[in-house]
Amino acid sequence: MDLLLPREMADFREEVRTWLAENVPRTPRPPVSTEARDFDLAWQRTQFEGGWAGINWPKEYGGRGLSLLEQMIWYEEMAWAEAPYIGVCFVGINHAGPTLIARANEELKAFHLPKILKGEKVWCQGFSEPGAGSDLAGLSLRGEIDGDHLVVNGQKTWTSYAQFADFQELLIRTSRADKRHHGITWAVCDMHAPGITVRPIELLTGEPEVCDVFYDDVRIPLSNVVGEVDDGWSVAMSTLSFERGTGFMKDQVEASRRIDRLIEEARTRVDRRGRTRIDDDAIADRLATARAEAAALSAMSLANITRNARSTQPGPEGSMLRLFFGELDQRVKKLAVDILGAEAAERFGGPADPSKVWHRSFAGTIAAGSKDIQRNIIGERVLGLPKGK
Repeated sequence: MDLLLPREMADFREEVRTWLAENVPRTPRPPVSTEARDFDLAWQRTQFEGGWAGINWPKEYGGRGLSLLEQMIWYEEMAWAEAPYIGVCFVGINHAGPTLIARANEELKAFHLPKILKGEKVWCQGFSEPGAGSDLAGLSLRGEIDGDHLVVNGQKTWTSYAQFADFQELLIRTSRADKRHHGITWAVCDMHAPGITVRPIELLTGEPEVCDVFYDDVRIPLSNVVGEVDDGWSVAMSTLSFERGTGFMKDQVEASRRIDRLIEEARTRVDRRGRTRIDDDAIADRLATARAEAAALSAMSLANITRNARSTQPGPEGSMLRLFFGELDQRVKKLAVDILGAEAAERFGGPADPSKVWHRSFAGTIAAGSKDIQRNIIGERVLGLPKGK
């Protein structure tokens, strides 16, 4: 295995670094609001106009058609340049768009993909329900066929940025099959359609990032179905494989950077006894462990990229990355609170509040499938262990 990047990749990295240095916004992203939505879409448009939107999307759909390795380099440099969080564009760019590319007909691709890349439309995900989160196959949002439409009734929850979304990737129960994973349909839902009510939910951090969404006789054209009616489970697995596999590359690099900053902080910060925080054996051990785990995560990512390069979509190994990163991210952000000590409490509620960042990290072991679901996937689909009863 050659661990050194070929010359053309080094040149590509320099090209990315130069463009980001000239184009990354210098104003901070606003809190969750319509202003944040506008900020995110403007940043996406800047990337599109610069030729950097959809790094590994096929050229025929507006992307660059580059490799996953080049996509990884892009995310690495984005993290080093402290580029803004993708925000409301996350679903469209990282898994709705790739799902459409892999599974949708040409009409849906032609209509939606350019709008996603250009930062013209926001997407949200309508998967989880009050009684079907980690147990996604238990969803009950009902869809009845009426002519050339599905008429949808029910509720979704934890829908990130639904209050700003134009379209939604929606899972609907369209028949009561013998097996729970059957009888589900994946469809594109217009979030401005009559009968949709969105109710934001305030998180522990104080921001209304997620929402309840209610559907009352919402009509969705059958032409918006991706795949086949009643066969949406396989499409949903494609969506989740993209979300778990490549959707968090930038976050992984940022975790490594955060650890390096914490090490420097621990070397200079003095506790009440006049001792630097890194002289505390417990703190030093946690920092060293975090750095080693970040290096392991990077190696896992490279191995996953190699596997995915031989496939049309990410495999179940992405669950290993998602699980490992989510738990590491929580530990690192808790470590930041412990290193800052009393100052962490003094910053409470402010823009640099480390406890707010730590609290937000708990979503990372739930989103895209809880940590227990990820362990089941790893056990059954990667290790080949028997399914539990």
